[in-house]
Amino acid sequence: MPELPDVVVYIEALDARIRGVRLERVRLASPFVLRSVNPPLAMAHGRTVTGLRRLGKRIIIELEGGLFLLVHLMIAGRLHWKRTGAKLPGRIGLAALDFPTGTLVMTEAGTKRRASIHLVQGEAALSTHDPGGLEVLETDLAAFRAALAAENHTLKRALTDPRILSGIGNAYADEILHRARLSPVRPTRQLTDDEIARLFEAARSTLTEWCERLRRQAGGEFPEGVTAFREGMAVHGRYGKPCAECGTPVQRIVHAENETNYCPRCQTGGRLLADRALSRLLRQDWPRTIEELEERSAFRAASPARPRPTRPSGSGPPA
Repeated sequence: MPELPDVVVYIEALDARIRGVRLERVRLASPFVLRSVNPPLAMAHGRTVTGLRRLGKRIIIELEGGLFLLVHLMIAGRLHWKRTGAKLPGRIGLAALDFPTGTLVMTEAGTKRRASIHLVQGEAALSTHDPGGLEVLETDLAAFRAALAAENHTLKRALTDPRILSGIGNAYADEILHRARLSPVRPTRQLTDDEIARLFEAARSTLTEWCERLRRQAGGEFPEGVTAFREGMAVHGRYGKPCAECGTPVQRIVHAENETNYCPRCQTGGRLLADRALSRLLRQDWPRTIEELEERSAFRAASPARPRPTRPSGSGPPA
């Protein structure tokens, strides 16, 4: 899912291409991508883009006359800048926004159609799409502390809840928690003042650094290859690979479609967090610490391979 750094770079690229430019028309490959009916989409045609902004993980295209196009890419949605009038790709194409300067193509991989477009009139209507989370890069420590303490959640859930914090998803939550050296399952109301301050600074520095890194990678071109798994990430998407800080194999917790990656030595004091499915399957064989995991791995590596049984030459199948 494109998260805050990805959306920021998308918006900056779009701002350079469509601000002050007239939106000629919006073409839909499927009517289901448009999730609003009033005002009708045709009202956006012929209007000039007056600005762009971010609302959580949503891209807001401001049009003259107080209209707003909201683009929400969800997990597998992506944006591509093509020549004017470019054809929509058959299987993954969702929509195309045609400008005199080029065409913005919206795609979505997979079969689940979650990405969406809304057209709303006025700031009041736009505000109904705001989940209300704090903007980490615009808030202060006191407000951050209050938001975390409002409800008692695990840190991973709190970081990714758009009602608490804005724009952070699965990938950058893993990176933030690793930098803060905090467990993803630590309850928010158990954090000390020092831990909250450490988490606040880790969130701000991680998001700022990745915005800068993605800008450099784009190099002034429209960003392509947007992914949740990026080279240079400390733990996210690195299950089984060595932690960049201590070399311990990165571990994971899998829940539904989400995966949490963490370093047990840097973040949980050497304790392995129980993956619900695997720990139920293995029961008493589930290692509780990184030391147990390393001992078992070393034992398996040192144990001679058991010879496979062979059938005597010329013998037939058993009767």
